[in-house]
Amino acid sequence: MSVSAEPTSVDPRRNGSAPADSGPARTDTLRPHAEHAFADELAALAAQDDRPRPARWRLSPWAVATYLLGGTLPDGTVITPKYVGPRRVVEVAVTTLATDRALLLLGVPGTAKTWVSEHLAAAVSGDSTLLVQGTAGTPEEAIRYGWNYARLLAHGPSRDALVPSPVMRAMEEGRTARVEELTRIPADVQDSLITILSEKTLPIPELGQEVQAVRGFNLIATANDRDRGVNELSSALRRRFNTVVLPLPETPEAEVDIVTRRVEQIGRSLDLPAVPDGVDEIRRVVTVFRELRGGVTADGRTKLKSPSGTLSTAEAISVVTGGLALAAHFGDGVLRAGDVAAGVLGAVVRDPAADRVVWQEYLETVVRERDGWTDFYRACREAGA
Repeated sequence: MSVSAEPTSVDPRRNGSAPADSGPARTDTLRPHAEHAFADELAALAAQDDRPRPARWRLSPWAVATYLLGGTLPDGTVITPKYVGPRRVVEVAVTTLATDRALLLLGVPGTAKTWVSEHLAAAVSGDSTLLVQGTAGTPEEAIRYGWNYARLLAHGPSRDALVPSPVMRAMEEGRTARVEELTRIPADVQDSLITILSEKTLPIPELGQEVQAVRGFNLIATANDRDRGVNELSSALRRRFNTVVLPLPETPEAEVDIVTRRVEQIGRSLDLPAVPDGVDEIRRVVTVFRELRGGVTADGRTKLKSPSGTLSTAEAISVVTGGLALAAHFGDGVLRAGDVAAGVLGAVVRDPAADRVVWQEYLETVVRERDGWTDFYRACREAGA
């Protein structure tokens, strides 16, 4: 990877002009943007970050990695981990954004690609909202630009009539743009990124003009492994990205930690009970998901059939959060087997015909025989009755 930043006389701790603020966060927002939810941590890192910063970056690459991975600053400020996984994965991702290559986060569903993308953009640019959501219907205008047709008809093509895309705004302002689910976007629309990423230029032929990216611009895209064959990236576009694969959690303990942290964050916003009351149930949900998606029990003795769903960490978070809501509103506030059983069943049985057979076999041959799991077995039997 070649570094595109050029030497500058500007103080590296204040390199370039700061991006415009995306506005204050409302206190009643259900899910604040990362730059608002973790504003105190970002401010603490910026205040103590004396390392060189690429042009228009809010933090140095070291501080961005610390923000994602967590740590304790010299003044005692604790930075909470946003991503629990291999440190080198984060370091390569951050380093990529400091070069002339765009970043592609690749992995199976539920490996925190969107989460990492959002926090990277928040730490680098202070704004994670320059987002293109990829779908089968995403038009080229979402990546390039569109038109205000009232002005276009009244006055003809002009910059005032042009509606910039999030990518175009990022180019003009030297920020980080995000494209979610890149392989969901039609191939011809995907390829509109080629000139942007290779030449760092967005032509506007209707005006005989172009937008040239200013220093600090880069792009993060996400795609999941299971979308291969939907709208695969052309070789020309793939060459413009440095691909970083986000793996599934290596150990049950790591996955339990991830689920616990995220459920705690979500639970606080919903006024749900604290997670420590249900750590045992979280561990059971994680164990079930890991065994079924891996096709073997944790001790390696019994091979299992895997269901059609992904049973990702994100789905485990959803199951536990739903269970906490049940415990809070219809129980005693303590997460129990009966609170998560229905969620586990719903996550596993996506295909009513095939997946139900897989689940029943797992329930009777593994869960039923496992010491200390009698309550979970009974709750799952009742949920599936």
